[in-house]
Amino acid sequence: MSTTRQPPCPGRFALFFRLLLLGSLLAGPACTDDDDSAADPSPATASYPADVALAWMKLHLRLVQTTPVAPFNVFGRSYGYAGIVGYEAVVPGMPGYKSLAGQLNGLTGLPTADKSLVYNWPLSANAALAAIHRNLFINTSLVNKTVIDSLENATSATYGASLSPEVRTRSVEFGPRVAAAVAAWMATDGYDYTASFAPPTGPGMWVPTPPAYGAATFPHWGKNRPLVAGSDASADPGPPPTYSTVPGSSFYGMAQEVYTLSQNLTPEQRTIALFWNDPANGQSFTPPGHWLSIMHQILTKEKAPLDKALLAYARLGICLNEAAICCFKTKYTYTLLRPITYIRTTLGQPAWNSVLISPPFPEYSSAHAVTSGAAAEALAGLFGANYAFTDQNHARFGLGTRSFTSFEQAAVEAGISRFYGGIHYRASCEKGVVQGKKIAQNINAQLAFR
Repeated sequence: MSTTRQPPCPGRFALFFRLLLLGSLLAGPACTDDDDSAADPSPATASYPADVALAWMKLHLRLVQTTPVAPFNVFGRSYGYAGIVGYEAVVPGMPGYKSLAGQLNGLTGLPTADKSLVYNWPLSANAALAAIHRNLFINTSLVNKTVIDSLENATSATYGASLSPEVRTRSVEFGPRVAAAVAAWMATDGYDYTASFAPPTGPGMWVPTPPAYGAATFPHWGKNRPLVAGSDASADPGPPPTYSTVPGSSFYGMAQEVYTLSQNLTPEQRTIALFWNDPANGQSFTPPGHWLSIMHQILTKEKAPLDKALLAYARLGICLNEAAICCFKTKYTYTLLRPITYIRTTLGQPAWNSVLISPPFPEYSSAHAVTSGAAAEALAGLFGANYAFTDQNHARFGLGTRSFTSFEQAAVEAGISRFYGGIHYRASCEKGVVQGKKIAQNINAQLAFR
């Protein structure tokens, strides 16, 4: 999870958007067999296909991929707030569903739709998501900002063409009002990934690692206001094994296991390590985005309606945000050293390198594992505990596809991938998945979408 990023490739990204836009315009808003959407100018959110939500999710991932500098936790935060905005922009058109205002931590009120008036919910979602992406990616390139404008305008033209000026204006204005209210709340969450930090010193404490020996990042991320109060209740994995340099001790054995595995790594284990790596290098969507991409693939395959897609965006996004906060609170509570430090010093292997590069923050617990445990629990709640799927995230990079019989199976593999990569101890990966699952369970217990 390196925090260095490559500049985007404008030509390739422009081609992506032209294809995305062309598909959207050619397809247009889908109608039911009896053409209810043509007969009723204000059908419920569920009456529309998910194309608007899917287009914005895809663009969100591309913005993550091509926006320089910002490290992956920043993007994890963006998924949470974008998901909330998308859901709140259409929930008035979802009978039986509830707003999250008054449920989320400190979000006391949001604009409400006039029930006596007609709205077009895809237009509302489109305008809302455009507004929140401009806010979240304020430092992105001019090319990317133009792409945001273009997607918003193309979608507005597609869905607004047959509407009266009054309905079109009302719908387009409602979404940004929701986005502005959420953005104002978001601005008070304590977000600051640039704050300085002096790591504690002593036996077993984290120190900068090769090759960059970068300073600790996200030291105060665990102090961010959670979206859901109490989302980390009973989720702390407890302390890692007691630090020791004595051969035969639990900690010594834990580090020796990492070294021994590195000398006998199978091709399959190496593939798993690389498949789930998702470094913030201008190519991947980062670890949280990997799970959003999985959800995007499933929503596309299932031909989900707009209401389910935006509900999923909110539920997964909230879990991704909370997982990062809880995990980094844990990391900077225990401030544990990375395997490479122990192996090079205590095990006497000064030239040893791991398959993956250790990111610049403490080891325990594994952010990949916590993120994956939370995401898997969220997706299981949406699609079922035993939903089988094939992840095609990295086929374009020659890493093939990976198939799973459940989200939990994928989460366990994502977690252990960091052990295979040599940058985490096994316990951190295994406990991290459990930690993430508990976070998502807390969220599911506290938020009432219906």
